[in-house]
Amino acid sequence: MPPISVIIPCFNHAYVLRRTFEGLATQTVKPQEVIVVDDGSVDQPAAIIFSFSNRLPLSFIRLEKNCGAPRARNLGAAQSHGEYLLFLDADAELVPDALETFARALTEHPDAAFAYSNFFWGAKRFRGRPFDAEELRRRNFIHTSSLIRREAFPGFDETLHKFQDWDLWLTMAERGSKGTWIDRELYRIEPRRQGMSKWLPRIAYVIPWQRLGFVPKEIANYREAERVVRQKHRIV
Repeated sequence: MPPISVIIPCFNHAYVLRRTFEGLATQTVKPQEVIVVDDGSVDQPAAIIFSFSNRLPLSFIRLEKNCGAPRARNLGAAQSHGEYLLFLDADAELVPDALETFARALTEHPDAAFAYSNFFWGAKRFRGRPFDAEELRRRNFIHTSSLIRREAFPGFDETLHKFQDWDLWLTMAERGSKGTWIDRELYRIEPRRQGMSKWLPRIAYVIPWQRLGFVPKEIANYREAERVVRQKHRIV
């Protein structure tokens, strides 16, 4: 299969990295390289990362200050060599045949620029749907941890603090790219109380907070980030 570069941005993820790397080390199809971009962590993940140096083809990039996941991902992509790119979250654990399944999907669908799957967020199952560019403009149903053909990757918008994945897929769709859906759960993400893996129930985003006279900070940030992406892509 075409060589796969796995790019992992991490920021204070040392406590979950071992599980993530175990998932990578036991893949039925091995990655050509695993590039870890330490985005200014203070929990010193290098020791855990290099404990897998005899099991994985590792590269390590250390940023002295936190620049955000989009910058870390773009930097890792610029240093990579594989024909396929997988931007794996640092708290995501792949099932053993995940890379093989992703790569096979792109081999079987040469017209697709990326392959995406279902996944678990803790105990909650997130199921995708067949690719539909119009539906994508209404809502994002594709997670960042998807396999992308290098030549189709436009880069992440480094000005965005949320919705970087939605923005990426919208940008690719606007350029004529489409994805292929794998109706299987290929990885599990361990939710965190803080950071990109923080999750609130859907109902929290539909409550009319303004009428209650108070909008939680997380909800306000979410809505502002959504507004920025919608404005960028001219979504009414």
